[in-house]
Amino acid sequence: MNKTFLHLEGFAVLVLSLYFYGNSGLSWLLFFILLFVPDISMLGYLLNKKAGAFLYNLFHTYSLSAGAVICGLLLANPIVLAVGLIWSAHIGMDRMLGYGLKYPTAFQDTHLNRV
Repeated sequence: MNKTFLHLEGFAVLVLSLYFYGNSGLSWLLFFILLFVPDISMLGYLLNKKAGAFLYNLFHTYSLSAGAVICGLLLANPIVLAVGLIWSAHIGMDRMLGYGLKYPTAFQDTHLNRV
């Protein structure tokens, strides 16, 4: 049941990010260009599992993306706001699909598998 809640939470973040992005009048072309940029962090796995998990988790936690959204709002900077909302949408999409934060044991070992 907990796993289902985490998937629904990811779906909610994705939908809310899309809603606020759309209402902000930001570029949808930019959205689709940047949507998968956080996955570049998987390149850390070329070094080793520990570095890969650290980099992946760093770029797939809501703390940084929420910080970008807050900075974008406080600074009235539409580019920073767009990056934060796109980043949050990406993380929500990942969680909705079952991709969670990684353990350093293997790429497939995520917090969603151990719930």
